[in-house]
Amino acid sequence: MLISLIVPCYNEEASLPILYDALCDVRKSESSDDKCFEFIFVNDGSRDKTAEIIRGLAENDKSVKYVFFSRNFGKEAAMYAGMQKAKGDYVAILDADMQDPPSLLPQMIKDLDSGECDIVAARRVTRKGEPKIRSFFARTFYRLINRMCDIEIADGARDFRLMKREVVDAILSLSERQRFSKGIFAWVGFRTKWVEHENVERVAGETKWSFWKLFKYAIDGIVAFTTAPLRLATYAGFFFALLGFIYLIYYFIRAIVLTIYNDVPGYPSLLCFILFIGGLILMCLGILGEYIGRTYIESKGRPIYIPSEESKD
Repeated sequence: MLISLIVPCYNEEASLPILYDALCDVRKSESSDDKCFEFIFVNDGSRDKTAEIIRGLAENDKSVKYVFFSRNFGKEAAMYAGMQKAKGDYVAILDADMQDPPSLLPQMIKDLDSGECDIVAARRVTRKGEPKIRSFFARTFYRLINRMCDIEIADGARDFRLMKREVVDAILSLSERQRFSKGIFAWVGFRTKWVEHENVERVAGETKWSFWKLFKYAIDGIVAFTTAPLRLATYAGFFFALLGFIYLIYYFIRAIVLTIYNDVPGYPSLLCFILFIGGLILMCLGILGEYIGRTYIESKGRPIYIPSEESKD
């Protein structure tokens, strides 16, 4: 049995040697006559010495494979490329910064060997060490997307998971360009067992996920897996159209039936309504634009990533 461990990398020169040592410890503890490992490092256009370190590892360890991107395509593309290159019966994805503890892998392999599940996924039970404002928005996002979608995405779910070959093949069959892997993992289904762990700080370097990047990623997730915002725009449009009709009837009765006229030539409230409804229309057009824009991007048929260098199998 071959076990593939995929590691997306972006400017991780400080953490890669630490991670590699930890993966070697896992390999040493789990390797047997019927189990062997391959390490697949995907360099997502790093600007530091990440590529040099990976080449050095590959020269000294035949189990190390790699894919280098021509530029930064993002973690989603890196995970997809790693799964394409992986040949294992079991395939795992974990971050290079050690926030996905490799020490969990032996138990995850054992759980998958039991035959009771097809995916063993890691889930953080705490967000200790994470900024409170970021934790608040993260939890809000999970509540929001789970109410909008037909699938359920666990709060605290990580990309760190060990999957059987059929699960990986199912994920690879979804070749959409605008990828949201947490949603894809949930959408393909299969039996999943959750492994809970405490939040782990990075061993080195700085996080690549700014608040703005996380916000954009959240929008991608919502747009990719639900049309609820379009329905909300429809409901809002109907509600304000009805409100406007009621407002019209009110002034009709006030002026014609009750003969109450307003001596003021201008209505300040009218300006407020115009601005408010105009803003609502623009918001609805923006929501529509998000979906149309993604359809436009998908229609181009561009590749998810472009490799500049690959290790020989």
